[in-house]
Amino acid sequence: MALDVENLYRQYGPMVLRRCRRLLKDEGKALDAMHDTFVEMLRRKERLTEEAPAALLLTTATNVCLNKLRSARRHPEHDTDPDTVLLTHISHLASNENRTLGRRILDRLFSDTPESTQQIAVLHYVDRLTLEEVAHEVGLSVSGVRKRLRTLKARLPAETPELAPALEMQ
Repeated sequence: MALDVENLYRQYGPMVLRRCRRLLKDEGKALDAMHDTFVEMLRRKERLTEEAPAALLLTTATNVCLNKLRSARRHPEHDTDPDTVLLTHISHLASNENRTLGRRILDRLFSDTPESTQQIAVLHYVDRLTLEEVAHEVGLSVSGVRKRLRTLKARLPAETPELAPALEMQ
């Protein structure tokens, strides 16, 4: 069954736009990147499934934004915002080995974890939304969000000890 991209756009569009804004720091570029993300979904909709759409969209949006940053770096008129410059630099340094290692760590961490908990973790730890903002976004109470994050953190030492220090700082 093909992906219902129109429904995904309605449901996850604001989340994708937030990710693009955070990475690109420019409203116009973020809107373009969000639309490019959904265009990519349309291109591949016959091959994709509805499994974990939030994670798929966030990954695709991140890749679209990083590609835009790489492209901007090749041109002299690229941003001079320090955060954008740093993000661009990181996007160039990321090796296939590091990306593969990162994916393995996240696969271990998120195995047997509901997609909604994955989305909560990304919204809070990656997008830096407050617990209240996350609760509003996913339709849970703040205590429900806190409980999901606590449960995820409890699994962390056993499954991914290399990530524990980073999440403890949160």
